[in-house]
Amino acid sequence: MSDDALITPVDVEPAHERELVLGFLITASPEAIYRCWTDPELLVKWFAPKPFETRVVSQDFRVGGRQEIAMKDPASGAEFPASGVFLEIVPNRKIVSTDAFNADWQPVEGTPFMVAQTTFEPQPDGRTLYIARARHWTDEKREQHVQMGFHPGWTQCAHQLAELAASL
Repeated sequence: MSDDALITPVDVEPAHERELVLGFLITASPEAIYRCWTDPELLVKWFAPKPFETRVVSQDFRVGGRQEIAMKDPASGAEFPASGVFLEIVPNRKIVSTDAFNADWQPVEGTPFMVAQTTFEPQPDGRTLYIARARHWTDEKREQHVQMGFHPGWTQCAHQLAELAASL
């Protein structure tokens, strides 16, 4: 199946001026997409824009649990660590996390970057409305995320996710 048949962009308005958001209709079930988010063996296959590689350092998938990942640029060998705590988990429907806390709800040093909210809404035609939101603490953090390549990077990852979820 071609990529165009698997994923279709959908316009979604940001909830506020510090939010970046992307929406897609994905030809896969919410359960398959959720599994790609929650199974470390699947997460590493789509989470970073190729040719970057993803490694799950640790994952405690529960509200209050911590996830640590590292994305690696194979050209330079540089690694980009990211970690956060899960704030809300609704199986097969929603995952909310933030980098504002460490494990056991300990606040991080400095200014946190964002709260990420991802939803998986089943549609009558069998597809899933997939919405990824990045809510930033400051205008500067939002702009930093734009400059880091939020739109092209997260879009590429959504395409990789759609392909993987459709194969399950």
